[in-house]
Amino acid sequence: MDIGNVSKPVLGIESSCDETGVAVYQPGRGLLADRLYSQIALHQEYGGVVPELASRDHVRKLLPLIRETMAAAGLDFNDLGGVAYTAGPGLVGALLVGAAAARALAWALQIPAIGVHHMEGHLLAPLLEPDPPAPPFVALLVSGGHSMLVHVAGIGRYRLLGDTLDDAAGEAFDKTAKLLGLPYPGGPALAALAEQGHAGAFRFARPMTDRPGLDFSFSGLKTQVLLAWRNSDHSETARADIARGFEDAVVETLTVKCRRALAASGARTLVVAGGVGANRRLRETLTAAATADGFRVAFPRLQFCTDNGAMIAFAGALRLMAGQHEDSTIRVLPRWDLESLPAVA
Repeated sequence: MDIGNVSKPVLGIESSCDETGVAVYQPGRGLLADRLYSQIALHQEYGGVVPELASRDHVRKLLPLIRETMAAAGLDFNDLGGVAYTAGPGLVGALLVGAAAARALAWALQIPAIGVHHMEGHLLAPLLEPDPPAPPFVALLVSGGHSMLVHVAGIGRYRLLGDTLDDAAGEAFDKTAKLLGLPYPGGPALAALAEQGHAGAFRFARPMTDRPGLDFSFSGLKTQVLLAWRNSDHSETARADIARGFEDAVVETLTVKCRRALAASGARTLVVAGGVGANRRLRETLTAAATADGFRVAFPRLQFCTDNGAMIAFAGALRLMAGQHEDSTIRVLPRWDLESLPAVA
């Protein structure tokens, strides 16, 4: 992707939920440094994210992480040309921590700042890889409470093709893991358990694949798993087989919808991003579908599937280079329509 002439580095801050991410990206040079602090240990005893605890932990960790990232990049704060931060969607308290720090730093250095849409960050993360895909393409965004199919005509030119009607894929993974008695975070634990399960031992529905459309619904699948577990012998074999059946159902459903979206849009490239995009079986299945159907599929590296500062620094750099920036108001949007973003020329 042509991102113009070399300009100064951009600091990116991600604090939308339970991970504090900081990175420095410089157009023409690429990613200079990135650091991530996860709050998994903090929230584990509660079985999920506690918003107030998440916000307080961002306050404790963010400034030391910024200093560490800048040192790793070999930069002084005066070397920065801009600051990007996640402005939404996300937990309002957590978002405000990153936004306040970013705005204060930008004001002190007299450099521009830009609020970045969290899902746009995920959508653009695969563009940080070698040989990045170029628009137009279809993006499958499967992160946290989001399961979306988006047609990308260009940066900021997004059209929603399909959305989740209830539980998103990531939520379904986490809730199903909890039903099976797996520890937090549930999604990765369930995927690891599914590796030990036998394909076909339990077969669950592929939600909404028996009718036209590109929307998702995984709440009923979660109920099927609950009933299967209650009626099983509660052995470790049954637990692993149910996990495998659930994972296969989600992966096949996502694959069917991706194929439909590509056919409907006419695009020949699929971008997959977000936490569920790290799932090994999903990657293998979509790669096989791409080979069979003759389309290209692009993933970010595993460390950039989950929330991270690199995707925010990159997305922010693209918008800052296009002349977009904000006033000094500290503003966050816990809910934010992806289609409302301005285009980048």
